Amino acid sequence: MRIPGKTILIILAFFAIYVIWGSTYLLNKIVVTEVAPLYLASIRFTTASIFIFIIAKAMKLNLAITRRQLLNNIFAGFLFLVYGNGVFVWALKYIDSGFGALEASIQPLVILAMMRMVDGKKIKRKSIIGISLGVIGMYLLVSQDQLVFQDDSIIGIIMIFTSVISWSWGSLFVARAELAPHYFVNTGFQMIVSGIMLFIISFLLGETWSSPLTWSPSAQLSMILLIVFGSVVAFTAFNFLLKEVSTEKVSTSAYVNPVMALLLGWYVLDEQITGQSIVAAVILLTGVYFINSRRIVRPRMNGR
Repeated sequence: MRIPGKTILIILAFFAIYVIWGSTYLLNKIVVTEVAPLYLASIRFTTASIFIFIIAKAMKLNLAITRRQLLNNIFAGFLFLVYGNGVFVWALKYIDSGFGALEASIQPLVILAMMRMVDGKKIKRKSIIGISLGVIGMYLLVSQDQLVFQDDSIIGIIMIFTSVISWSWGSLFVARAELAPHYFVNTGFQMIVSGIMLFIISFLLGETWSSPLTWSPSAQLSMILLIVFGSVVAFTAFNFLLKEVSTEKVSTSAYVNPVMALLLGWYVLDEQITGQSIVAAVILLTGVYFINSRRIVRPRMNGR
């Protein structure tokens, strides 16, 4: 039986948001071991924005935006990529990539809490169960002895949590902000301004800059994969799926990404997976499921 072309594209797109986005935690971890984190992020997003604008031009999209749309994209870019991603990558110096991915999976919980505070929307029973499970899962995750008694690990945990808050705030902001009609154009502007801001912050903080030619082959390859696949392909696949299948099916990437990151970190970097981490992951992701089974939250993805 011949499979329709669109079905093949949908399968490939799901592969992209499951595996590629799940692998970005590992790829960032590989590069950040030898490249300054904010410098890493600045190169990634600046280069990716060039690719996106080239593609947008080839698609004959109108790149002109108003002053308000530009300012909104600058603010969104800061929340998503400068703080949300930049701080997350910086924190990976102190904790495992799989652990970071698990902690980042609480984003739907944070978004729901923010919607409650901002819009005053009543939290229903399933959401309360989800939040409760999320709190329990996070407690199990961060209460492990090998993490609690290492000061640097605690710093990483705290900073990743603040980056999740930044991404969640950005998701709510973008939902209400006046932006350009096409998502590709907005992404291009968010990435270019974020890349510039990250370069400036990296310089002001005195990060060591090095030529990509001096990086190890594994770091070079990881950066290429982050730029081409993590920043361009997976995002395009995500938006393609939103038009072709139900949002509920697309949102399943929020469950799969942390699991993929945990497994890849264990397989490639020999990162430890404790029994308590596995239990915490199951409880945490079950909490996310309870919330998304009531209301489909469409957050922008972290680390990615």
